Amino acid sequence: MINSMTGYGKSSSSKIKTSVEVEVKSVNSRFFEISLKIPSTLSAYDYEIREIIKSKVQRGKLNVVIHFKKDGVENGVSIAADKLSAQVALLKKIKKSAGIKEEIKLEHLLSNKEIFTALDSELSKSEFELIKSTLNKALDKLLQMKRKEGTELSKDLIKRIDSITKTVSEIEAEYKQSIEQYHNKLKERIRELMSNAEINEDRLHLELALIADRADITEECVRLKSHLKFFKETIKNEKEPGKKLNFLCQEMNRETNTISSKSISTSIVHASVLIKEEIEKIREQLQNIE
Repeated sequence: MINSMTGYGKSSSSKIKTSVEVEVKSVNSRFFEISLKIPSTLSAYDYEIREIIKSKVQRGKLNVVIHFKKDGVENGVSIAADKLSAQVALLKKIKKSAGIKEEIKLEHLLSNKEIFTALDSELSKSEFELIKSTLNKALDKLLQMKRKEGTELSKDLIKRIDSITKTVSEIEAEYKQSIEQYHNKLKERIRELMSNAEINEDRLHLELALIADRADITEECVRLKSHLKFFKETIKNEKEPGKKLNFLCQEMNRETNTISSKSISTSIVHASVLIKEEIEKIREQLQNIE
């Protein structure tokens, strides 16, 4: 079963005066990385949140953002309205006394930390359960998208594997004809060159047999078809097929190179090039697999 590494999931929940929103994005990466952005009130739960994510996702670069509001306020900080009003009144008084015409700006107020009131940063058990539930829902939506994209990837990969299998069958048929044609041409050429000399037929057939043996691609075709069959089985049956499929691509490429180098037929060489192009496209697609 193939899952794509790219996906997106979002979920939100609320209970009494508490609300949670979780957004998860996943993109391709050789390694597993988690970029976690959480409010300060959740800092103590960083490890537990990461463990929940790891239990559901094994590969890719994840960007996880959690918004948590309590009494309509995020990050555990509220504004002390009475102190803010007092600060504004004080600044107006200073302006009037000093004859300053400059307008009161936001930075003038932010410099006074007394207008901010820290809320209770302790999370109740029910509040954290709400966060975990929302996170799991967002991750499930992410996985749903990853599976959907993985299904499309599987279809594309199987289509390319079937195309290669068909080309290998064509190569096998062409090989049998090309060997016979090559032998006939070679015999004619030798007879033309040695028209006035006696030809040792036994020696001629022996040399032709050696040439045929060196050009024999039967074993390579058999192994390549075996890899292709195993590739399709791995897509359907393996839970995490990425590494195995990459290895099979290497082996398929190796057999194709040998077929090309041993072949005495130009059309087989051209067909080998087409197979290598398909294998390269498959490799590119495998970079998207979890």
